[in-house]
Amino acid sequence: MTYMHRPADPHNPVRRSEVARDASEALSRADFRSTRALVGFDGFIDSILDLVDVRADMSPDGYRRIQTLEALAGRIGAASGKSTNIEGVVREKRWGGNGPLLAGGVARLGVRTTYIGAVAAEEAHSPPKRHPIFAPLGTLCDDVIAIAPPGRTDAMEFDDGKLMINHCTAVQGVTWERILEIVGLERLRETVGSSALFGIVNWSLMGGVNGIWRGLIDLVLPSIPSRPRVFIDLSDPAKRTDDDLAAGLALLTEMNTLTPVTIGLNLAEAERLCIVWGIPAVGLSLSERIVAMAEGLRHALRLACVVIHPREGAGAATSDGDVAWFEGPMTRTPRISTGAGDHFNAGFAAACVAGLSLEQSLATGTAVSGAYVRDGQAPTIGRLCEFLRDLPPPEAD
Repeated sequence: MTYMHRPADPHNPVRRSEVARDASEALSRADFRSTRALVGFDGFIDSILDLVDVRADMSPDGYRRIQTLEALAGRIGAASGKSTNIEGVVREKRWGGNGPLLAGGVARLGVRTTYIGAVAAEEAHSPPKRHPIFAPLGTLCDDVIAIAPPGRTDAMEFDDGKLMINHCTAVQGVTWERILEIVGLERLRETVGSSALFGIVNWSLMGGVNGIWRGLIDLVLPSIPSRPRVFIDLSDPAKRTDDDLAAGLALLTEMNTLTPVTIGLNLAEAERLCIVWGIPAVGLSLSERIVAMAEGLRHALRLACVVIHPREGAGAATSDGDVAWFEGPMTRTPRISTGAGDHFNAGFAAACVAGLSLEQSLATGTAVSGAYVRDGQAPTIGRLCEFLRDLPPPEAD
């Protein structure tokens, strides 16, 4: 394979600052209030947990948490052949799910957003009513359409990563047939057709997503005059088989013949796909490996764009031969890390729709994520532009 060019000087701090400032200026001129987005279709209630290492006393804060996944693995491994219990302390319950967080992120930037998904109250209503924990999403979005109850996630954040335990029975109610029952085909066509961005996320945890993609390919996308930019996030496909991945990604290849499809991956997800498709992760530096994986996957999957976002930054490759890497403003002391990838996706997708360059879009994605993990909430367009103008340097490990 040959490609048009390589990213220029990706670690040059002067270049990095110039790209960030240019992105800030372009975003300040973007007319997001005239831009529409449709996002779906999951929904989760997230319990943010600490796991207790040692207790000094039985007060709510009288403990030291298990700080790393490595330490947790050691604790569990030491219990082999015996038994153990690990106390969990719920620090916060909040609305979540890849779709709601992506929708909230783009809506906070000013994009007029419709959300369809598993955000219904558990009590039976016809039509379904929104679960009260998702009230903030309703405030952010123009419209929120509930079609099934949310799943539940126990989210444990560590200094070296995250552990998410997902309870997914409820979100299996999200199917193509259920969308047609609640939304209707004509309304769905109208909503997709008026949207510049269409985010479809969390394939890994919902068995109905392949059917939704099939329905969109057959009954929606050929029937609308516009070509919305579709953004896909698989959400950790580690549990799904290689055959499942091949079948799902084949549908995205087919969808890309109708409208441009971007797939967003974290590092673990990208490595899994590269193994399945036999793509080597070559390069001496992380940025070189990320760009090589993005190029290889984009070529193999025949999509408009593949973007990969490790903690240190983000890289991408597009079908017109453009490739780029941007070193992000990683912090070692985030206020929150659950949802960081979803907010990267929100920033990157919104910037692409606004017509920013690939490099500027990567800068925007890392800045939305960077502001989110520091502030504990998605940034407004004003906060994002300020963050990009004064982009913090990446913190050393």
